[in-house]
Amino acid sequence: MTLRQVSYFVAVADEASFTLAAGRLRISQPSLSQQVQALERDVGARLLERTPRGVRLTAAGREFLPEARAMLAASERARLAVRQVDALEGGELEIATVRSLAVGVLPALVGEFRRRHPGVRIWLREYTHRDRLNESIQAGLSDLAVGPRPAGWSGEILGLGWEEFVVVLAESDPLAADSGPVHLRHLADREWVLYEPGHGLDDVVMFACAHAGFIPRAGMRTAQAEAVVRLAASGLGVALVPLDIVPEHLAGTIRHLHQPVVRELAAYARTHFSPAAQAFAAAAAAAERPSRPRRAIVFS
Repeated sequence: MTLRQVSYFVAVADEASFTLAAGRLRISQPSLSQQVQALERDVGARLLERTPRGVRLTAAGREFLPEARAMLAASERARLAVRQVDALEGGELEIATVRSLAVGVLPALVGEFRRRHPGVRIWLREYTHRDRLNESIQAGLSDLAVGPRPAGWSGEILGLGWEEFVVVLAESDPLAADSGPVHLRHLADREWVLYEPGHGLDDVVMFACAHAGFIPRAGMRTAQAEAVVRLAASGLGVALVPLDIVPEHLAGTIRHLHQPVVRELAAYARTHFSPAAQAFAAAAAAAERPSRPRRAIVFS
């Protein structure tokens, strides 16, 4: 059974005539008859019968006709859905990311994309570590990843600029009175608010501190990047966090590093971008992000 055969059957039923239906469909009457006969063989019953007054439905035909119309309507809805997805008027986009980016970078990007394409539904899938993120994309669990740029990625990838890490201090901290950049090594003897082991940002902190010549001493740990900012600002220890996750009311507690710590961000897919993923990635790449600072420590 094909949709063409079903549509031919419906045309004959509507016109009550093979001749009129063939003219409407712009095919020959013998071809139309052959297609309807093939449909009847497939369903195992006569659907139409000829009479001196034209063509009428059999009992089986009367049962089949509403189902045939439903099949054609569903086919048209499917074609419309595909056209809407291609035109970004509908469909879904699932974005996989790491949790810190879901808090800091993505909200503005998602908001702008929805303003441009309100018919596209967006879902976020969050991971604590970029290795889990990359595994999910390789498994095809999401349409698009937004995260630290992966090395040697074989699928489509688009750079999104750089993410800078800053130090969070309590307002009562002696270093807080100076608005200038701080040397990370000057914080070697402090207690730190750290991320739980296995958290992707814990890797960044350990890398940066090792570069400065020390291992940070944990005052406390948490899995939530937003909590790290607030706990450090409350005086429970210093912290190193992505600048994008610091809320505006705590902006006075941060200090940039004398030698900045950065990582490159990217949008990428397992093979190629879908239309919605392509539009999102292009908009994200066009958004203003800091360029790579000079003398930066690059976490890759």
